[in-house]
Amino acid sequence: MPRPFAAEPRDRLLARFERALAAGDGASAAGCVHELWMRGEIGLNIERLLARLWAAAAATVPEWLPMRHVEWLPLAYEVAARCVAQRRGRSNLYLVLLDYHDSAGDPYGVYVGMTDYAPAERFDQHKAGIRASGSVLRRGLEVLTGPVLHLQQIARGEAERIEAELAEALRAAGLRVQGGH
Repeated sequence: MPRPFAAEPRDRLLARFERALAAGDGASAAGCVHELWMRGEIGLNIERLLARLWAAAAATVPEWLPMRHVEWLPLAYEVAARCVAQRRGRSNLYLVLLDYHDSAGDPYGVYVGMTDYAPAERFDQHKAGIRASGSVLRRGLEVLTGPVLHLQQIARGEAERIEAELAEALRAAGLRVQGGH
């Protein structure tokens, strides 16, 4: 995903965030939060910015911005960026944030999947029990769209290959991973 505010100093980024909130511009404010997140901003600060953003401009927040802070999100972007598809098609890769607060270790994990549906629609199917992965049915919180935006509308064969490669690469990076068949 492009980072249009990558060159902006933190103070100017926060000022831009405030202006975007005042204008009800969820997309610009989300870009500011995302940039701070990718720079490793303290999780509590990201949570506060997200809460303000969702309260002020929920209708205009882009779907790629998660609803909660996930410490390893920058790593997920980095790992997913290494996956490249050559051919266009109808298949989409998707990630689902999994809740592991009830167990030891990182409170979050990730499910890696592939579908011909829109990722949000496939997530809704999982949650409704339709061809559901047990981990998504029980633990799924939200779709993490941003890291895999470049892996949408790709050829099925490539999607199958990349699904397995991405799951293994995320595991190798230290994340708790489900799926990736």
